[in-house]
Amino acid sequence: MKCPFCGSTNSKVIDSRLSDEKKRRRRECSDCHKRFTTYETVETPLLSVKKRDGTYQLYDRNKLIKGIFSAIKKRPVSAQQVERIADYVESTLANEMKTVISSKAIGEMILEQLKHIDAIAYIRFASVYEDFTDVKSFISVISELENEENSTEH
Repeated sequence: MKCPFCGSTNSKVIDSRLSDEKKRRRRECSDCHKRFTTYETVETPLLSVKKRDGTYQLYDRNKLIKGIFSAIKKRPVSAQQVERIADYVESTLANEMKTVISSKAIGEMILEQLKHIDAIAYIRFASVYEDFTDVKSFISVISELENEENSTEH
């Protein structure tokens, strides 16, 4: 690490701690003995979302959260749970080091999380995400949920 005072590359870490999702390090220059702070962050790749129509958009966390909030309207789902879903999606994609993801894959990850939180929010999100056009689509998803609930109860 280059000292901001004398330009030397000889420094030692005096203290290290986590601060706002970043690693904060207090350093001391071995040459001029002045102290300075550095921050270490994880570099995440720029993520593009491939839409159904074949176009690409930059990933937007706010858009993802807004979509989830529309599904949970007037449901007993907290803002923290929504944030955890967004964090789950982002950490999964970062761990896989993906730079392009389909909107379908993101929707499936959100649905999987909503399924365990609130069935009504799950159905609402699925109806928009899967573009339900008739009552049969709703009945199919509800039946699927009921079958899963019944199989986990036994």
